[in-house]
Amino acid sequence: MDGLVAIGAGIAVLTGFGAGIGMGIATSKACEAIARQPEASAKIQSSLLLGLAMAESTAIYGFVIAILMIFIG
Repeated sequence: MDGLVAIGAGIAVLTGFGAGIGMGIATSKACEAIARQPEASAKIQSSLLLGLAMAESTAIYGFVIAILMIFIG
């Protein structure tokens, strides 16, 4: 059963790839938006930070699930 736990933990950690790709795309689009409309940079930046926090929490949840699977499962 330990092999299945390791596979499951590995799959749970893969959420970090999706979060990283999403954060990169969001950051690039925010930079483009600020370059086009510098006067709206404060509003764009606040929306970007909120979105990045949500994406980062997804990666952290995946990591926590993987740790729980390894040590409890």
